[in-house]
Amino acid sequence: MRRVAGVPGVDFTVEDVRGTFPEEIEIQTLDHPVEAEIQIPGSKSVTNRALLIAALADGPSTIRNPLFSDDSFWLMQALVHLGFDLHADRDAAEVRITGQRGIILQRNADVFVGNAGTVARFLPPALALGEGPYRVDGVPRMRERPVGDLVDAMRHLGAHVEYANEEGRFPLVVKGGGLVGGTVRVRGGKSSQFVSGLLMAAPYAREPVTLEIEGRDDWPYVGITVEVMEAFGVDVEIGDGFRRLAVEPGSYSAREYEVEPDASAASYFLAAAAVTGGQVKIPGLGTGSSQGDLRFAEVLRKMGCEVEIASDFIEVRGLERLRGVDVDMGAFSDTMITLSAIAPFAEGPTTIRNVGHTRHQETDRIAAVATELGRLGISVEEAPDSLRITPGPVSPAVVRTYGDHRMAMAFAVTGLVVPGVRIREPGCVTKTFPDYYQQLDALR
Repeated sequence: MRRVAGVPGVDFTVEDVRGTFPEEIEIQTLDHPVEAEIQIPGSKSVTNRALLIAALADGPSTIRNPLFSDDSFWLMQALVHLGFDLHADRDAAEVRITGQRGIILQRNADVFVGNAGTVARFLPPALALGEGPYRVDGVPRMRERPVGDLVDAMRHLGAHVEYANEEGRFPLVVKGGGLVGGTVRVRGGKSSQFVSGLLMAAPYAREPVTLEIEGRDDWPYVGITVEVMEAFGVDVEIGDGFRRLAVEPGSYSAREYEVEPDASAASYFLAAAAVTGGQVKIPGLGTGSSQGDLRFAEVLRKMGCEVEIASDFIEVRGLERLRGVDVDMGAFSDTMITLSAIAPFAEGPTTIRNVGHTRHQETDRIAAVATELGRLGISVEEAPDSLRITPGPVSPAVVRTYGDHRMAMAFAVTGLVVPGVRIREPGCVTKTFPDYYQQLDALR
């Protein structure tokens, strides 16, 4: 395993992941329907949960098939800087990490999270278990993303955390000293990652922790967190439809853990099948997955596609023409842009509802989608928490990505059927899917 100076044990850097990308690329159209079986990289959501929980566990764990990308790098780098024995090996597709039973070895550390929302929201509650102080900061866009609801909840659980500059924004200073525990109401409408971060640290509070969460009716990403916690030996008591979550004091058990393919990443290839009238099969994702973004396949079914979801694969077959849909995507909004990118090819308008929280992600995703579809000649009605897309002829254009990996990947699918679609700043895909364009090109 090759070690990188400054981050011993991690065999890649962000620069390794990013490679070299041109300022923009033109997506080559397909002259035939897609017929493919695609191997999707490990889930970002599951990878970062498993890495953090393994660091909090008692003893050595091995994470297999993790995602090696910008986001996972920032978490691995942070864990190394915090004193954890971590070895990441891309060739072996595994990460080995020795947990310290809820102990953070390093004091007085600066933790840089890049633009990784999961890392920024997951780490502060865990850092509260250490002696501190820890300063958590990221790229300028991270300083625009909300964090106040997380800080408020941490304080109610007895954590000592402050804002370094602006109230409600990064950077944070976590002073450490542990979590007391108790019952706290958590506002998770802006990001369910607040809830997940609190849950993962909860076993090491001095008293039981109960989270009463509000802001949504559906919490699939919290479900992923609960599933990974239970895989590492910590039970979560679930009540009132995921609105009340309770954790007793305890410890995670070290183990070997396999990360399943990323359902969000799979959405682009399922959409390619839909929009070209072809067929795509994704092995490793199926009925046992807790990833909410797998619901995107059901949206494609409503649009007229044939969908099969088995225990160990998902397959989508597109038809000659898609139907427009009216769908609430609040619980699986990472695929909102994917649907937006193929909606112009449907018969009838498509309305996407309950996605107001996406305005606070890597970019204002509602505004970005509306702007770039308009650039492609498509009529879009934008509301505070929804989009209505009216089909029409798609014109060649340069699509801006705003540094958002999902903008780049989704609109590349548009380019599979419309000549002249170019993606500006395409390298942002390295945040979650470094070889995305190679996989897309393999569809030919």
